[in-house]
Amino acid sequence: MLPTVLGCKDYREEEQLLRRVNQVLRGSGVEGKFLELSRARFEGEVAERKAEGEPVQAGGQALERHLRQSVRALRCTVLKALLGGSYREISARLAHSPLYRWFCRSEDFEVIRVPGKSTLNDYAHWLPAAEMEEVLAELTQAVSDEEQARLIGLANEIDVASVWVDTTCLEAKVHFPVDWVLLRDGVRTIIRGVETIRRHGLRRRMPEPAAFLRKINIQAMAMSAAGRKSGSRKARKKCLRAMKRICRTVEEHGQRYRESLDRNWRQTDLTRKEAEVILRRLDQVLAQLPAARRQAHERIIGERQVANREKILSLYEEDIRLVVRGKAGAPIEYGNSLFIAETSAGFILDHELRKEDSPGDAPWLRERLGTLQTKSGHRLCGLGADRGFDSKANRTLLEETGLFNGLCPRDPATLSRRCKTDELFVGVQRRRGQTEARIGILKNAFLDQCPRAKGFVHRQLQVAWAVLAHNLWVLARQPWAEDQIAVPLAA
Repeated sequence: MLPTVLGCKDYREEEQLLRRVNQVLRGSGVEGKFLELSRARFEGEVAERKAEGEPVQAGGQALERHLRQSVRALRCTVLKALLGGSYREISARLAHSPLYRWFCRSEDFEVIRVPGKSTLNDYAHWLPAAEMEEVLAELTQAVSDEEQARLIGLANEIDVASVWVDTTCLEAKVHFPVDWVLLRDGVRTIIRGVETIRRHGLRRRMPEPAAFLRKINIQAMAMSAAGRKSGSRKARKKCLRAMKRICRTVEEHGQRYRESLDRNWRQTDLTRKEAEVILRRLDQVLAQLPAARRQAHERIIGERQVANREKILSLYEEDIRLVVRGKAGAPIEYGNSLFIAETSAGFILDHELRKEDSPGDAPWLRERLGTLQTKSGHRLCGLGADRGFDSKANRTLLEETGLFNGLCPRDPATLSRRCKTDELFVGVQRRRGQTEARIGILKNAFLDQCPRAKGFVHRQLQVAWAVLAHNLWVLARQPWAEDQIAVPLAA
């Protein structure tokens, strides 16, 4: 039972929001679908471990515990996306707030027990991205059906007849990929790994590791300063040659320590799994450092361009891409292209985070059109988008499928003519500006601007969670049957 709080409008609005999100989760079947998928994964893992001869707890109590944890995983991760902040901050907020504990179904008896930051991180990876798509589809199907939307409590179902699409770049959390900075990053990572191995009791003869950090930092500062004085080209080449020598030496020491740890990890106080974490970290950098040296040599000493497909943009994120969008203030971005399709109510009907380079807005729309029609229950009537999506192939496709063409024409004369003769087209184009805001809300409020997730698979999963939390937030602010008034909460 939640306490009654008087005198704080913000708390009442937040309580109303969470109560409505709770109602949508339960009434739409999202929670049931999440439990169904979690149960199937649990039973599959149990069967697999049994086949390998491992002892497992597979009784009714173990399944019941797993399903309770699954409910908590869903609700805690949705709450984190709604509130923002780190796992540590959310764990502290759960400990402080009865409202948050109620929403997350945490135990609240004589002893309050809340999940810690590591458990919250595990919750965020409870299901893979493909299965989260099924959960999102369950929500879309429920709220776009008139009868089921009324059962949930919504005054009206979500209209999926009109859709606006756009693309953006979901930036990865990496610094600007300067060639010589990659060498500095590689040296730092290898030396940190070597220091960790030595700290746990495995030592091999080498100079003091910190000395290499000092050397590489001196050269990095010299490289930065070289561009601000005459003779910079010669000075930069001299600095890079010194950095390459340091890199080779550090790479040799790192390789020796890596092999020593792999063979002699029992001589340390590390478990095998802990040793493998260090080995993977070293392997990731050792495998790429020679190529990074060649790339820096080609660009700075050879003064030759390197093809985009051959460039190393980060030693730690191999699936990020160089996205040229020509935006003011950010003509080039580093990350993955993200496709978004929203309804007139702001409900995100479809999304796709692309691992490969974007094919371009117009071809991407053709690829996703079938998916949009399926997710709308074949009720899609028209599309709106900016001129980047306009092409002869797209105009023909929309005409053949009987969909209204709200794409902004590339030809100024055609645009002027349609604006004078087609009132529906003018309305679609006026509404199109809100899609830019929708992307801003999703990225800034629900993804904290830049996802704190390493690797494409984890970024893809985080986007799926963000879309789920965003759609629940949008639904909670729609008119509801009991009051017909939207919740006035901002992201």
